[in-house]
Amino acid sequence: MREHLVWTIAGPMGSFGESARAERRRTTLIPPRSALVGMVEAALGIERGDDGAHEALNRYGFAVQSLDESAPLRDYHTVQSVPESVTGTATRGAAIATAGRKVHTLITIRDYRTDIAMRATMWADTPRWTLAELARALRAPAFPLYIGRRSCPLASPTCPLLVHARTPLEALAESAAPIWMPSVRPGLVCSDPFPGGSPDRVEQRPSEVLSRAQWHFANREAWYFDASSRQ
Repeated sequence: MREHLVWTIAGPMGSFGESARAERRRTTLIPPRSALVGMVEAALGIERGDDGAHEALNRYGFAVQSLDESAPLRDYHTVQSVPESVTGTATRGAAIATAGRKVHTLITIRDYRTDIAMRATMWADTPRWTLAELARALRAPAFPLYIGRRSCPLASPTCPLLVHARTPLEALAESAAPIWMPSVRPGLVCSDPFPGGSPDRVEQRPSEVLSRAQWHFANREAWYFDASSRQ
């Protein structure tokens, strides 16, 4: 048996980073481990430039499971940009003022998921912070907690809970659903590899934090489990 920390992630809207190229910002159905690491880092009050703390959290295992179906939401933005010839300005406002009528207008797209309801778990063999310390941080976070973007705050407390289970799947199953949810439909699980696991599929995701300050991430193996096939 291994100790696991389980907590709830719920809110009206969230976005889980995928490709951020050009004018389209997509979202996945379920957050990558880097999103869970970021939430724990915010709870601990870790700054973006603290690469030592990021490396320490890379040694923890993470898993997350959806508790209900979320719906897609697409948001359109118009963004002003200036030609490359405009240089030497101190602020974006000054650059736009200098460009005058030469300013460009672009349409950008942001994808979100609505009605977010998930539970996450983490574990470690040689932790820098005990799971009890991390539970206290999630109850009283140093920085605000978001579901992917700052425009997507949590709608309820994380309600962290310490449980003993053989696997992350058992830890997730043993945790109670939020009391405000009359019913849950446990769905897809995305997990770091763990001993004895037999995933339904395996993917490589750019979800290991190398440097948050420089937005550098490395590929990491992710295991997926279909809850409906294991009931």
